[in-house]
Amino acid sequence: MNAMGTYDALLVVSFGGPEKPDDVMPFLENVVRGRGIPRERLLEVEAHYQRFGGMSPINQQCRDLIAAIEPTIDLPVYWGNRNWHPYLEDTLRQMAADGVRRAAAFVTAAYSSYSACRQYIDDISLARAAVEGAPEVVKLRHYFDHPGFVAAMVDHTRAALEELPAEHRDAARLVFTAHSIPVSMAETSGPGGGAYEAQLRRTASLIAAGVGGDRPWDLVWQSRSGAPHIPWLEPDVCDHLAGIDAPAVVLVPIGFVSDHMEVVYDLDVEAAELAGKMGLPLARAATAGTHPRFVAMVGELLAEPEPVACAATCCPAPARRTAQAPGAGRHG
Repeated sequence: MNAMGTYDALLVVSFGGPEKPDDVMPFLENVVRGRGIPRERLLEVEAHYQRFGGMSPINQQCRDLIAAIEPTIDLPVYWGNRNWHPYLEDTLRQMAADGVRRAAAFVTAAYSSYSACRQYIDDISLARAAVEGAPEVVKLRHYFDHPGFVAAMVDHTRAALEELPAEHRDAARLVFTAHSIPVSMAETSGPGGGAYEAQLRRTASLIAAGVGGDRPWDLVWQSRSGAPHIPWLEPDVCDHLAGIDAPAVVLVPIGFVSDHMEVVYDLDVEAAELAGKMGLPLARAATAGTHPRFVAMVGELLAEPEPVACAATCCPAPARRTAQAPGAGRHG
């Protein structure tokens, strides 16, 4: 059954990020509260944000996405973040005041894991519990392999290939990147475990096939922030580039749907600087952003049968020792 008529609003849910220099440290402290992240690590991450004027791209990109979605669906669109203004609790309070009773939630994370799915579900539940008369919220399904997401990334990957010197385009290697997470979290992601990496590999294979040419490709990781003795998914993107055997590379950040701080710092600064020192031609594909097929996908998800809720045991919370710091931390 088409579920569109059962919702009276769409709620876009994202991570949130600072929008001016004075926001950066309060934002970071809010994200890592109670997790024992050393102060020196927060200062290091703060410097990443300050390099870009104390602003994460994520909030403006959420505004742009909402502006693109609104003309395509017949529902009011609201926006709430987990970690910075506008907070989920405040948004749900406004939705209740507006008479919204049942909303679909589109989360700006496409995959299964505690960080990308369960934590959003838990934060929505906590925000609802704090708001009298809060609407019911139904999280839309994962969309890692949706044709709209894949088509957007195929177009952006092709555009990045065109940025390379002409003599290297046909032989360029695609290097797909996603946020590293603790191995223990990866192993317990999804109902049967291992879903995070498996879904990313599925996405990468679909994009590579869409680009065509039987190009070689790799899946690598970025933005690790955990203690050195805790195993995280590897290899890191820069370690991978340092040993790569390819005439040119296109980085394709499939783990993100917009240009978060991890994308602009880890890829556009660190990876680009390394490639420059190596003399390796490098281009970076854009994230899905407001590509028309990605925008249309949201309406298509709304029109699907209502998704089955995840089991309470799916993507369990990690032990505190594996907690992440933002920016390199998920989606900052």
